[in-house]
Amino acid sequence: MNEEQLAKQLKALSDVNRIQILALLAQKERCACELLAFFHFSQPTLSHHMKVLIAGDLVRSRKVGTWNYYRINQEKATTLLSQLNQLLSPCSPKRKDG
Repeated sequence: MNEEQLAKQLKALSDVNRIQILALLAQKERCACELLAFFHFSQPTLSHHMKVLIAGDLVRSRKVGTWNYYRINQEKATTLLSQLNQLLSPCSPKRKDG
């Protein structure tokens, strides 16, 4: 487990707006214009949130003309879920003889 990467991803998830963005991206790839329609903040604010999600490697982007399209990085999301499961699962108690 890479604890530094996990911490970066959890930091990316520490904002309610970014969690909502990920929920929207879980449905399908979306352009920035679509995402903005769901929120009451400016394009620069969306850009900031997307930079944090991309830095956490949770989201991928591609540019088409003047618009950026975003999608979940499914491989990293699956790894994150696995690492959280591993981290939060109770360890098997060690048996003491005697």
